Amino acid sequence: MIGLLSMVSLSLIFMVLYTRYRAASLALVVMGNVPLALVGSVAALWIAGLDLSIAAMVGFITLTGITARNGILKISHVLNLVLREGLPFDRGTIRRACLERMTPVLMTAVSAGIALVPLMIDGDQPGKEILHPVAVTIFGGLFTATLLDAIVTPTLVERFGAAAVARLREERAAVGTAAEAY
Repeated sequence: MIGLLSMVSLSLIFMVLYTRYRAASLALVVMGNVPLALVGSVAALWIAGLDLSIAAMVGFITLTGITARNGILKISHVLNLVLREGLPFDRGTIRRACLERMTPVLMTAVSAGIALVPLMIDGDQPGKEILHPVAVTIFGGLFTATLLDAIVTPTLVERFGAAAVARLREERAAVGTAAEAY
């Protein structure tokens, strides 16, 4: 049942991203962060000696939202620089966008990581039985997603985003031309 709900959740995230960017490639680039986070979560659970539980799966769902947010920040800024500021869609613009959004991404990861530390210490204390696996899952996923996202997202955007950005640029130009006609 949890697997089915996870698939429904990922499908809904994809649909929201698709309606936002009007391009499957950009939505998939954002969703490319999710496996990066899951790698760290699974490794953290293994290192902590925890089993996959409902609590850990809740952590996966939370982590999916955080990592999708990080991708959204970067993709949206690339689009802003290209479509609104008129910069070319190239490696320099992508690098600039990702570097300018690195601070909010790091602030989210560091503040969430610090907040999770008390829940990760002495996980067998009363009251922490459920929150400990959630904290370990999120912490491990944030660690790997933040590190790997700095390399993977710009690479994926450069490789798979050009056609979508060109189409969005044409649509924006057409709307501007139609607005000037009135």
